[in-house]
Amino acid sequence: MRVVVALGGNALSPAGGTGTAEEMRAALARTSETLADLVARDVGLVITHGNGPQVGRILLQQEYAAEYVPPMPMDVCGAQSQGQIGYLLAQSLDSALRRRGLPTRALCLVTQVVVNGRDPAFRRPTKPVGPSYERPEAQRIAHQTGHVFRIMPDRRWRRVVASPAPLRIVEEEPLLQVIDAGHVVVAAGGGGVPVVEHKRELRGVEAVVDKDLTAARLATLVRADALLILTAVPQVQVGFGTPAARALDRVSAAEARKLLEGGEFPEGSMGPKVSACLAFLDAGGSRAVIAALDDAAAAVFGDAGTTFVR
Repeated sequence: MRVVVALGGNALSPAGGTGTAEEMRAALARTSETLADLVARDVGLVITHGNGPQVGRILLQQEYAAEYVPPMPMDVCGAQSQGQIGYLLAQSLDSALRRRGLPTRALCLVTQVVVNGRDPAFRRPTKPVGPSYERPEAQRIAHQTGHVFRIMPDRRWRRVVASPAPLRIVEEEPLLQVIDAGHVVVAAGGGGVPVVEHKRELRGVEAVVDKDLTAARLATLVRADALLILTAVPQVQVGFGTPAARALDRVSAAEARKLLEGGEFPEGSMGPKVSACLAFLDAGGSRAVIAALDDAAAAVFGDAGTTFVR
């Protein structure tokens, strides 16, 4: 069995944490034990992950140090976050695999994702990145940099960038070679570094690709038997937050699409994850699961989480 596992932020660092390397190592040690147990059960893994808190801190570092060193653009910061998280995760997982006496190795591949430079998302940036500011500070930064800011529900302001759809993964061939050799690859973290292609040349752009949609494209590319999206809740619910809330065990693509279009899964929470599951199924995948990290092994074998099928 080959499974693409998309790790949420809870698997990388605890909510409300400080983001230190030690804190991330501790969180990843637990995550790695879960993943290594799957490898021990002959499950081939391809791992992707979010990077929101990490890239936010990197952007903040760029701002604070701008007086002394040149700040890096968004695409370079995204690549930095892939290297940071991928290094820590691959190291932790590789140690867990070695303790089990397994020959499988884990490695990180910094991954670029091609997007359409004319994607409508570039005309209407919506993806918040980086820290929050009071209005005067946001206006100052916008004037100096040209960045776009929007007010958030907490009445503070954040920078927003485009979130274009992923078209293809640049490193497809080497990625498949390593996977087919039987090793675990950490790839396309944070949705991958968004790039546009012109005359066979690539150039990074100021954007963030939705990590769940990239996970679906990654699962399609590697011909995964299942896409597993791990998050903070054990199952998807309808009527979330109401007395009528009900957990879903198994859902057809048609039913899930109807619920999604009816606004049952909000854009800011479960919506992108359900959309990614549907994208994988639409591309020929047979099964996608949304589950909690602690239920990862059971979810792979159909005993936990919410399963989406064609």
